[in-house]
Amino acid sequence: MYIDSPDTFYTTDDTIGGRISLARDANGLSVEAAALAIGIAAGTWIDWENDRDAPFPDRLVMIAEALGVSLAWLVSGRGEGPTWITSDNASAFRPD
Repeated sequence: MYIDSPDTFYTTDDTIGGRISLARDANGLSVEAAALAIGIAAGTWIDWENDRDAPFPDRLVMIAEALGVSLAWLVSGRGEGPTWITSDNASAFRPD
């Protein structure tokens, strides 16, 4: 993955597995928690992240929803990707 600046990520050259991993990390989820969120085995999720297998289209929708990214971003790297929580924007993610 190429990082142009601290705030800009270009993921069009990455794989679906790489984007799944990136979005899971951005959300601070473990593999187990992410897999549980869509009702699959953790080993299946790991296979997807490592490009040893690919999710079926219906699972892509579930993954995108669980990780808070657009389906377009998950499939192509273009669209609404993950929001990284940093010290600069952490207050926006804290409950009132």
